[in-house]
Amino acid sequence: MKEFLKKAPQFLFFTGKGGVGKTSMACATAVGLAEEGKNILLISTDPASNLDEVLETKLNSTPTQVNGVKGLYAMNINPIEAAGEYRERMVGPYRGILPDATIQQMEEQLSGACTVEIAGFSEFSKFVGDEVTIKDYDHVVLDTAPTGHTLRLLNLPAAWNSFIESNKTGSSCLGPVSGLAEQKILFEKVVTALKNPEKTLLVLVSRAEEMSFNEANRASLELREVGLSNQHLIINGLFISDSEDKIAKAFAKKSSSAIEAMPQELKILPTTKVLFRPSGVMGIDGLKDVCCRDTNITTAVNKEDFDMKSKDAKDIFKKLKPWQDLLDELEKDGSGVIMTMGKGGVGKTTMAAMIATQLAQKGHSVLLSTTDPAAHITQAIKEEVPNLQIERIDPEIEVENYVCSVIKKNAGKISLEDMALLEEELRSPCIEEIAVFQAFAKTVAKGKEQFIVLDTAPTGHTLLLLDSTEAYHKEVAKSADDLPSEVKELLPRIRDPKFTKILIVALPEATPTHEAKALQEDLRRANIEPYGWIINRSFAASKTEDPILISKGLYELPYIEEITNKLSKNTVLSPWVAEELEGTDSLKKLMT
Repeated sequence: MKEFLKKAPQFLFFTGKGGVGKTSMACATAVGLAEEGKNILLISTDPASNLDEVLETKLNSTPTQVNGVKGLYAMNINPIEAAGEYRERMVGPYRGILPDATIQQMEEQLSGACTVEIAGFSEFSKFVGDEVTIKDYDHVVLDTAPTGHTLRLLNLPAAWNSFIESNKTGSSCLGPVSGLAEQKILFEKVVTALKNPEKTLLVLVSRAEEMSFNEANRASLELREVGLSNQHLIINGLFISDSEDKIAKAFAKKSSSAIEAMPQELKILPTTKVLFRPSGVMGIDGLKDVCCRDTNITTAVNKEDFDMKSKDAKDIFKKLKPWQDLLDELEKDGSGVIMTMGKGGVGKTTMAAMIATQLAQKGHSVLLSTTDPAAHITQAIKEEVPNLQIERIDPEIEVENYVCSVIKKNAGKISLEDMALLEEELRSPCIEEIAVFQAFAKTVAKGKEQFIVLDTAPTGHTLLLLDSTEAYHKEVAKSADDLPSEVKELLPRIRDPKFTKILIVALPEATPTHEAKALQEDLRRANIEPYGWIINRSFAASKTEDPILISKGLYELPYIEEITNKLSKNTVLSPWVAEELEGTDSLKKLMT
C-alpha cells in the first residue's frame, strides 16, 4: 500500500459493495497519509457506517480528532437523517394544501436509495467544493463515492427545477435534487473536482470473488462514463495458503481463480492487494499493519483454543434452528411464496435454489423465479429436478418495457429538458426494482396453488411506493392508467404471513449484518415481518482446522450472537462450503 499512498491526490473516493472492506481500506489510507505528517479529513456517508469501531474513536457529524493518530480527523454523515431533513423541506410546504394521499406519495417517492445518496452528497459537498472549509487539510478521503446515476443527474439542468410537483409517472424517485437548487454552484464545483484526475482518485474496493469483481467493474464503467477516469483497484482480503486443510485449500483456490477471471477492464487498472485478516482490519494498530508495515500480520488460533474460547458461544448455537425444522415449517401449508432477500453477494440465489430443490424433492410443485443470470442458477441446480420449474425474469427486458411505457405516456406532455431528466431518472436503481416486481407480482399470484420461491424480493420502500402510487391514482387521478391487478394485490399478499414467508440472508460480518438489519427495518415500515434469517458462509460452522480460518470463525461469533439475540427469533446457519455448489446433493451441504 505504500506505493499507492505515494500517488494520492487531494481527494480519494472509495466505492464498493457492502462487506468488501471499503471502510477499512479508506481508514487505512487515511491513517497512512496522516503518518506521513499530513492533515487528513476522513468522511463516511455510509448509512451502515462502522467508522467509529474501525478507528476506535467516537465520531459525530463534525470533524473529530482520531485517537492515537496525529493529523487525522474523521466524521460520520448520516445520509438517512439528511434525507429526512431534505424530504421535509420538499414536502412540508404542501402539508394541509394537498390531499393526504398525495403527501404520502411524495414522501415515499423521496425515501429511496437515490434520495439518501443525494442528501449525503449534499452534506459532504462543502468538504470538497468549499476551499475555505478544507484549507487546513492536505487530503480528503471519502468512504462511499457517489454513483454515476447521481453525477449524471447533477449535470441535467431540469434536475434543478420543481419537476417533482408535476411528476406524472407515479412510481419512481423523480426530482431528488430539485429541493437543493440553492446549492447548485457548490455542486458544480464538486462535480468538476471529481472529474479532474489531478485532484481526484476513485478507489474501487473488491474481494477476490467473481461477483465482487463484476460489481466493481460495473461501478468502474459507470463512473468512467461520467468522467471519473482516474481509478485504482484494491483487492481486499486475498487469502493465500499452502495449508492441507480442505477448507483453506478451497478458499485459496477460489481467490486465485477469481483474480485470473476478473474482467479485462479491471486487470488494466493500477492494483493494490491486501492480504486476508481473520478479524478484518480493525483498530489503529491493525490499520497501520496494512498501510505502513511491510509484514502482513495474521492472528491465528488452534482448534483447541477455538473450542475453549467458543464455549460461551455454544449457547448462541443452541438458539439456532436446525435447517430441517425450517424446511418442515415452510412445507407445512403445502403452497405459498418464499422470498430470499439480502444485499448482493450474500448468497440469496444459492439459498433460493437449495430451498426450491428440497421442497421439490419432497413431492411439491415448485416454481423458482429468479432474475439471476441463467448460467448461475443452472450451475447451482445442475440436473433436472422433478416437480421443479425455473422461471427467469430478465431485468433488462422488464426495465426496457417499463421505460418505454413511461416515456410514451409523457411524450409531448413535458418539455425536452424535463424529458431528459425523466430518462435519467428511469436509469435509477429504484426503477429496475419496480419494473422487475411488476413481473414478479404475476408470479406471486400463483402461490395459491404451488410453492413459489423468489430469489429477489422488493424492499419495503418499493412496496410502499407501489402502494402509495395506487392511492395517489385514486385520490388525484394524475395517471389515467391503472396498475396491473397483480401489482395492486402484491402488498396484501406479501403482508400475509401465511401466504408469504421472507427469509433475510446475511453474512456473519459487520457490514452485511447491519445492512440486513436496515433491510428488515425497511420491511417493517411496510408492515411486513420477516419469517427468519439465514446466516450464510460461516467459517465458524465449516469444521475447518486451519488456524487462520478458525480465527475468522471466532470473529464471526459476535455477529451470529447479534442476529440470534436481537434481530431474529428464527435463524438458521449455513457453513462456508469447500466444494463447488453444483447439483442438489452439493446444495444439501448448506444444511448444517
